[in-house]
Amino acid sequence: MPRFRIPQSGRTPAADGTYHGRMKKFGLALALTCAVLSAHAGSTRQLPASLPVPGGLVVLDVGPADLPRPSVTHDGRPVLVTAEHGRWQALVGLPLSLHAGHDLIEIQEAGRARSVVFQTEDRSYPTQSLKVSPKHVDLSAADTARYNEERTRLDGLLGTFTDNEPERVLLLAPVKGQRSSSFGSRRIFNGAARNPHTGMDIAAATGTPVVAAAGGKVLDTHGYFFNGNTVIIDHGMGYLTMYCHLSRIDVRTGDSVAAGAPVGLVGATGRVTGAHLHFGVMLNHVWIDPQIVLPAAVVP
Repeated sequence: MPRFRIPQSGRTPAADGTYHGRMKKFGLALALTCAVLSAHAGSTRQLPASLPVPGGLVVLDVGPADLPRPSVTHDGRPVLVTAEHGRWQALVGLPLSLHAGHDLIEIQEAGRARSVVFQTEDRSYPTQSLKVSPKHVDLSAADTARYNEERTRLDGLLGTFTDNEPERVLLLAPVKGQRSSSFGSRRIFNGAARNPHTGMDIAAATGTPVVAAAGGKVLDTHGYFFNGNTVIIDHGMGYLTMYCHLSRIDVRTGDSVAAGAPVGLVGATGRVTGAHLHFGVMLNHVWIDPQIVLPAAVVP
């Protein structure tokens, strides 16, 4: 059978407690006022810091949150806009192909258009050499056809953008394990150069529970040639997470899941060198470094 290569692509209180009581009432009133203001502005969530590099993201102020939410695009794709501290903030994912220089977002609001320019920086990533089964490097004609079909399917799914705002931007860790810093690395499989790595690999034993990093809707459950058994969750407004190489999938397409809900078990399906979870995070159809939106790693 013919074989083909994958294309690259100080105050003291009074004794009777009067001062203490007054301060307690003042504190309660202040807390309630802050809660009301926070709810009004929609600023209950925390956002990551900007990292304007390839595979990073920028957080850009796009106006006061007492006005309607503006529509924001980057490279023609809609961008996640959320409120924090009374201001609308646009979260823009930056592609691994990014070069240092000036970039911009386009904003549509109140019948007018404007743009915001921001500066980007370079970032170098290492090269990683791996040995895998030859069938996952030099594809047969049948496997090439399957790969092309799956690539089209995935591209359509990953372009999903809904008006539902994510319940959170900073995520839960999807699994306990040793995290690699392999995001963005240029990968060499069996001596052949391939596309950069677009996720975080978390080493864990087969059967370790994997959970949803945030609440959302299950967009896809499928067994892919390279990604193996995979779950994709749509958190809203182009914010997606992907969980690959699972030994078992415990959700179905269309399910609504809460943050921390089980989605499957760690495995070694697809193109792998051992059991682990490949965890991907996408914004505006761009893969970003998951470490930007994850808590500090805690290894059991």
